[in-house]
Amino acid sequence: MNIKNNLILALDVMSESEAVEICGLIEKYIDTIKIGYPLALAEGLEIIKKLKDKFGFKVICDFKVADIDATNEKICDETFKAGADAIICHGFVGTDSVQACLDMADKHGKELFLLTEMSHPGAKMFLQKDADAIAKMGVDMGIRNYVAPATRLDRLADIRKIVGSDAYIISPGVGKQGGDGKKTLEISDAIIVGRSIYESEDPKLACENLIKSIE
Repeated sequence: MNIKNNLILALDVMSESEAVEICGLIEKYIDTIKIGYPLALAEGLEIIKKLKDKFGFKVICDFKVADIDATNEKICDETFKAGADAIICHGFVGTDSVQACLDMADKHGKELFLLTEMSHPGAKMFLQKDADAIAKMGVDMGIRNYVAPATRLDRLADIRKIVGSDAYIISPGVGKQGGDGKKTLEISDAIIVGRSIYESEDPKLACENLIKSIE
């Protein structure tokens, strides 16, 4: 996935009007947004197509799909039908559940991102100890896209070694969670930033300053 300025906006706002307002302010700087449950639950899956049609964005749906294979298949199918370009799934559920997501992405000609390790402190409790194994599983399954944390560069580097230089990694945690965008992009392919932009008094300026900081 080719991402403008190596920057993905995590659009975790709660209304279509707010989403449109923010996107209108920064559309010249980005071409890819990440929509999670907050906006999708508030406005329905229709918000994907609305934002794609209005701004021409690529949309990654961060639904962290983590169910049995049959349910994962249905979740991914509906998400891709709604217009998503990619979906994020958890890897801890194992190969059968992840394969269902991968098969549905292939069916729709879309992309799957495998989440190896999350960026928040709580990820150290359970997920971190199996993150390397999840990344290795992804490699064995032929998955090319991954999510790994900007908040722990040592872990990001470990995951990069496992998935290889040709894999595409996107990293959350830059900004409010403390991740450094420039250092992250020495390892990762794109950073995911949300609150530092959409909660700013001037999202346009925040976006401009962020891009300057990673150049």
